Amino acid sequence: MPREIEDSEEGVRWSCAQAYAGLTESGAGDDDAARVEGTERFRVVCTPSGGSRSVELELAGGWDESLSDEELLREIRSRQS
Repeated sequence: MPREIEDSEEGVRWSCAQAYAGLTESGAGDDDAARVEGTERFRVVCTPSGGSRSVELELAGGWDESLSDEELLREIRSRQS
């Protein structure tokens, strides 16, 4: 399930989801498909509500629950530059 956050400075709502989620019918193997090879990090794609381009991040497992909105926005902004 995507995680949505609001960037009030830019007026953009971001929807972030682990890359490749839902590729298999049963959902099995999604974590392996999104895992950055040789690490415990996962590819996460964040898509804006408008104006900006999508960004791909590499985040530690559990990012959807462990990162605060501010930390996730910081990661997004760092990839936009």
